[in-house]
Amino acid sequence: MNLDELQKKLIAAARTEAPVDRVPYAFEKRVTALLASRVTADNLALWVRGLWRAAVSCVAITLLCGAWAFFNPATSTATASGDLSQSFENTLLASVDQGDQSP
Repeated sequence: MNLDELQKKLIAAARTEAPVDRVPYAFEKRVTALLASRVTADNLALWVRGLWRAAVSCVAITLLCGAWAFFNPATSTATASGDLSQSFENTLLASVDQGDQSP
């Protein structure tokens, strides 16, 4: 809603009513000042804050996975026993070698 239109409607409604002793002095000015000082939500700031939180959590997950891969003893013994490319080639050619041996 447009704030200027709202202010005009509130002032018009206030002028139609007779002044009463129960209403504090300059009450309408304080209300309109509060309406004017109200800050609209900045959607870009909300997105930026959410994306930074997501980036921090992604970096933390990356560091944990990297530390787990580096310090995992199962991966260090498998690579120390031989070359991975040789193991892969031997696995692929195992069926060919078996076919050549049977007469």
